[in-house]
Amino acid sequence: MGRVAVGMAQINTRVGDLAGNAAKILAAAAQAHAGGARLLVTPEMALTGYPTEDLLFRPAFLSEQDRMLERLQADLAAFEGLTAVVGHVSHESGGLFNAASVFEGGRRIGLYRKQELPNYGVFDERRYFRAGDEPLVFEADGVQFGVAICEDLWKEGCAYRARELGAQAMLVLNASPFTQHKVRERRETVRRYSAGLPVAYVNQIGGQDELVFDGGSFMTDAGGNVCFQAPQFEETVAVRMLDTDARADDAQAGEDSLSDMHAQVWGALVLAVRDYVGKTGFSRALIGLSGGMDSALVLAIAVDALGAENVGTVMMPSRYTADISTHDAREMAEGLGVAYREIAIGGLVEAFDTALAPAFAGLAADTTEENIQARIRGNLLMALSNKSGALVLTTGNKSELATGYCTLYGDMVGAFAVLKDVPKTLVYALARWRNAQSPVIPVRIIERPPSAELRPDQTDQDSLPPYDVLDAILEQHIEHDACAGAIVAQGYDADTVHRVLRLVRISEYKRRQAAIGPNITSRAFGRGWRLPVACAATEALDG
Repeated sequence: MGRVAVGMAQINTRVGDLAGNAAKILAAAAQAHAGGARLLVTPEMALTGYPTEDLLFRPAFLSEQDRMLERLQADLAAFEGLTAVVGHVSHESGGLFNAASVFEGGRRIGLYRKQELPNYGVFDERRYFRAGDEPLVFEADGVQFGVAICEDLWKEGCAYRARELGAQAMLVLNASPFTQHKVRERRETVRRYSAGLPVAYVNQIGGQDELVFDGGSFMTDAGGNVCFQAPQFEETVAVRMLDTDARADDAQAGEDSLSDMHAQVWGALVLAVRDYVGKTGFSRALIGLSGGMDSALVLAIAVDALGAENVGTVMMPSRYTADISTHDAREMAEGLGVAYREIAIGGLVEAFDTALAPAFAGLAADTTEENIQARIRGNLLMALSNKSGALVLTTGNKSELATGYCTLYGDMVGAFAVLKDVPKTLVYALARWRNAQSPVIPVRIIERPPSAELRPDQTDQDSLPPYDVLDAILEQHIEHDACAGAIVAQGYDADTVHRVLRLVRISEYKRRQAAIGPNITSRAFGRGWRLPVACAATEALDG
């Protein structure tokens, strides 16, 4: 048996930034080597970033990746005695592979090709890659290591096959995105499939479009017990001793830091905003405040992500906006120290009403007039964004987007929908959690009945069921594929269920035009939700 100091490079890569990612890998190697590591493990596809998507169809990108990989191989030789396992794309005559190379002393001593290619939910790997079929076992500092990439470990026999070939421990390279409860799922997977071998599980960190990678790398002993847990949502290069024979005294090491689900979701949303803004070349964000809960929560997230000096806000009251809404919005902005301005839209609404009066003659007022207000605000937000160079963060939540309780080209305008996968009930829970850390959201915003304030005395519950009921129905339908009959069988009112599911169905066209936003649940609107807009399958969805 043996002991090896393993460097676990939990790094934040950027898709397509080959030179930048190579520099991060080298920096991690330097830090690990200085810390006594004899083995360095990077995340899955660390050199290209993940998911690389259709960049992989571009020959020039693949050629540049091959050149960068050769350079990286040579540069890693500078760290004497360090073996490095690096995730990348293998560009071979037979096709593309999601791969990992083992470099030692300037030589490649092994190449592993991912075998289990996920093709569900947010994953689409079979579009790009061929599956490998050969295990890889190599020696580092006297210990035999098997290699797996992400879901390969789930495959029955993967670790067992490596053990039969002499492996004394497993290295698992991952680009595993965050969702609620994902940490425990990873641990259980490793415990179930590790074949009695210690495991170093290295996961990437960072926001990439809709996906948030939380890191949370860990090491297990031969009994599948977690003996080291890296932090979530932080870059780190951790050097830990992997002992092929030891067993942890505490089977849940590091559990306390992962037990607060609201803290995890907050960390995911903050990281998603920080990386989306930064990785798209922006430095500042702009938020339209309403004095309501959603925009207040987005503001708090944005300040935690970017700093108050990089966040601007604008309040755009109409004749239906309550004075307390303006007061609360101003109070929160001033309390956080962000830039705040007010632009009254009453005169603009009147101008629209006048211009449209001949066309609307004899017709009763309805949601048309409400939407005009939202679209005026959207135009003002985008004008301010264009002039200032700040990126607009939209403020709608998952419950609203599911039911179409949002206005195209109005409150939906913007580049990044921070709460796109956050149901309204979770919005309130997150607000209370954040205020428990330090009070940033005025209590009245949390306690007031939610309202779009687009007509007199309006509340959300004029048009929607209570949010606890609505969100429970939506979760069953969206995340668990339950039809109306199955949801009603759980005790929900049949008329309410059918009404909610109808709203979901007829609002698909809006969701197709919505800004992207970070995934935090098992199914978010976006790449993991692909229903046709023109669809007649009402029985399958509602039956």
